[in-house]
Amino acid sequence: MKVLVTGGAGYIGSHMIAELMENGHEPIAFDNLSTGNRKAVLCDGFYPGDIRNPVDLDRVFAENKIDAVIHFAASSLVGESMENPLKYYNNNVHGTASLLEAMGRHGVRNIVFSSTAAVYGEADEVPISEKTPVKPKSPYGETKLAIEKMIAWASGAMGINYISLRYFNACGAHKSGDIGEWRENETHLIPIILQNLLGLRKNFRVFGNDYDTPDGTCIRDYIHVMDLARAHTAAMMYLFEGGKSDIFNLGIGKGFSVLQIIEAAEKATGRKVNFTYEGRRAGDPAVLVASNEKARKILSWESVEDDPVEIIKDAWNFYTRHPGGY
Repeated sequence: MKVLVTGGAGYIGSHMIAELMENGHEPIAFDNLSTGNRKAVLCDGFYPGDIRNPVDLDRVFAENKIDAVIHFAASSLVGESMENPLKYYNNNVHGTASLLEAMGRHGVRNIVFSSTAAVYGEADEVPISEKTPVKPKSPYGETKLAIEKMIAWASGAMGINYISLRYFNACGAHKSGDIGEWRENETHLIPIILQNLLGLRKNFRVFGNDYDTPDGTCIRDYIHVMDLARAHTAAMMYLFEGGKSDIFNLGIGKGFSVLQIIEAAEKATGRKVNFTYEGRRAGDPAVLVASNEKARKILSWESVEDDPVEIIKDAWNFYTRHPGGY
């Protein structure tokens, strides 16, 4: 199948393209390169463009017979969204509305949407299921939830079939080491740790050591990026096989604290991590751990890698091969 991957030059989007190619599909990458990197795109088909621009979208749809869309393009930093919420509503919500309109114009009816566990906010239960009440604590989470609802309404009005995937902390890298997680202004825990170990970041700060958790630091469910990519393929195929539109959590079902991830990084690399504590970061819940039972049952998907040491080894392989980024 020919699959349009918006945000295809980004971290998860680029791994999605690798996964599609490995399974005989033809991905087409679409990205404005505001945060993505052209060198991360392994497929031949690449279109520079912005999802908010109908001219850019019409070009890629007109020149390719697209069977499905996998939609990653979005602003995705919790802290930045607290400081600049309008950017997130403009890029994420308005951008997705523009994409759905283009799909309608060109008769494309299947979309897999990259949502987030941030829609749950400070969840009332652990593990978090799809029935857990949604109450985002950041504009980033709010915009993703708004998009989920918008896609559901568009489904009824336009005949669009969708799967929204609420995933937890993406991490790791492709086994080849050719692609991985790299941003100019990094905020994610594992790449920050690895940058510190390579001497690229001197000041590594742990935000908050007074949470109501066993060691006082935040607990997250860390899922390998290739497991995420495989889930998107499973969701896409589920739609083509007649599956109904739905929402699924994606995680390994286990949580690890910041300090546990630091320990795992030390085991994976054989190096010592140096850090300091600072106050809590706005918008960060104490615990986010997924129930992945629904995805396992309906999509026949489950994570392959759930050991943070092995996940970090993959990320370290990318970083040691690309110490200055792409």
